[in-house]
Amino acid sequence: MKQIYIGSQNPAKINSVKNVFPDFSVEGVMVESKVSAQPFSDEETMEGAINRARECAKMKKSVFGLGLEGGVMEIEDELYLCNWGALIDTQENLYMASGARIPLPDKIKNELEKGRELGDVMDEYAEKQEIRKREGAIGIFTNAAINREEMFVHIVKLLKGQYEFYNN
Repeated sequence: MKQIYIGSQNPAKINSVKNVFPDFSVEGVMVESKVSAQPFSDEETMEGAINRARECAKMKKSVFGLGLEGGVMEIEDELYLCNWGALIDTQENLYMASGARIPLPDKIKNELEKGRELGDVMDEYAEKQEIRKREGAIGIFTNAAINREEMFVHIVKLLKGQYEFYNN
């Protein structure tokens, strides 16, 4: 059975990979993103996903490495959620994908600009705990129309589709 290491212990991320790769053994492993705890641009968020995938792929030659990274990015003074994924296959090919974006309220933006992490701000804002492991900010701000796992499923499907296209 083929194996994927995903660079996270977050259940939303792990479950998204299991959903899209049901024929693979999927294991969440702790790796460093080597970016800020709260990535603040598309570039930094993408770099975090790539770093996680590379660290996973280095652990064992016969394993796929997958990294998923959530962050925020700015467009014309609006702060948006952004998410990136990276997949590295056993031949060391890199596949990239990005996901949904929605604007964040100014109240959230102001807290993030003070150096706080989105997950902590969201727990306070929604008066819940561990939002990052459940619905995520996207779940809160879409009134549960989409949750964090679903958002990452979309990204992982984009990664898998590219891998299959280039390897068939």
